[in-house]
Amino acid sequence: MPTRIIPKHGGYKNLPSYQKTVVIYDLTRIFTSRFLSRGDRAIDQMVQAARSGKQNIIEGSQASATSRKTELKLTNVARTSLEELLEDYRDYIRSHRAIQWHMDSPEATYIRRLGRDRKRLPSGALELARTRKSTVVANIAICLIHQANFLLDQQIRRMETDFVDNGGLTERMY
Repeated sequence: MPTRIIPKHGGYKNLPSYQKTVVIYDLTRIFTSRFLSRGDRAIDQMVQAARSGKQNIIEGSQASATSRKTELKLTNVARTSLEELLEDYRDYIRSHRAIQWHMDSPEATYIRRLGRDRKRLPSGALELARTRKSTVVANIAICLIHQANFLLDQQIRRMETDFVDNGGLTERMY
């Protein structure tokens, strides 16, 4: 079978980072509709940052066929968007004089375990977002964003190595 010029690409739905960002996006939609006042600029900012985290993984995955450089750039944009969203949730907790969970707290440990369970995560996290108080939901989001950021950092390191070793179609053409 002849070698394809454009390699197989677009498997983003199987990426743990993508799956986690879908939950973060849905959780952010619930959080902003439940706890932020209509007309608050933070609603659009937070939803857009969550959406950007998810969508840029999709775009990067699709672009990987022709440019590893673009894939790397867009994946980094996803990571940056999640960092912005993380700070919004931290601001919310601080402005409500609440405590951000320590990474070893029982609550954070529970959410980390839930976050590793691909089958339970979507329904479990979203049920908590619909039923818990605002600062708890913000802390849940923070835990999940940390997990997504960890996964994206690993993905970016892998992409950097692959780019240096192999490049993409565009890079190989030059």
